[in-house]
Amino acid sequence: MKVTAAMVVSLDGKTTKWDNSNIYEWTSKEDWLYFSSLIKNHKVIIMGRKTYEAAKSIIKLSPTTLRIIMTKNPEKYKNDAVPAQLEFTNKSVKEMVKNLTKRGYEKALLVGGEQVSMQFFKESLVNELWLTIEPYIFGYGNSLLSNEKLNVSLELKTLKKLNNKGTLLLKYKVI
Repeated sequence: MKVTAAMVVSLDGKTTKWDNSNIYEWTSKEDWLYFSSLIKNHKVIIMGRKTYEAAKSIIKLSPTTLRIIMTKNPEKYKNDAVPAQLEFTNKSVKEMVKNLTKRGYEKALLVGGEQVSMQFFKESLVNELWLTIEPYIFGYGNSLLSNEKLNVSLELKTLKKLNNKGTLLLKYKVI
């Protein structure tokens, strides 16, 4: 299964502005349009519990899209679950990818957060990283990945300037 990680960060690598998990307060309209198109073009979207909680109010369920939320406590979300549309799991990332492959899925979009993304990178399950860099410096906030040792080599495939302010979209292949 091909896994593409799609993330937005500040210039200093923060995925949140301080303690505020609402990225839509600082990310550009161009990134939002780009990200929306990615969601529409993927049948599987994977995220962590904190990302789900932050985006819950804007998630629109669809019978053609499966959203998998990784959480230590899936039972807590049993009332939110919708089979084949919104599922909660505490399986390892390897088990989850194996299960999705058995279910016939060929690609998935990984959209955060830092702990879930780290698990995917540690298990060498990410094939591409599509990173939007917004021209802000926050100093404090969540990072792209949790603070653990990692050694991943990337190759830049494309670079695109999304707006006049300097929002950049970089697409990397994991080598």
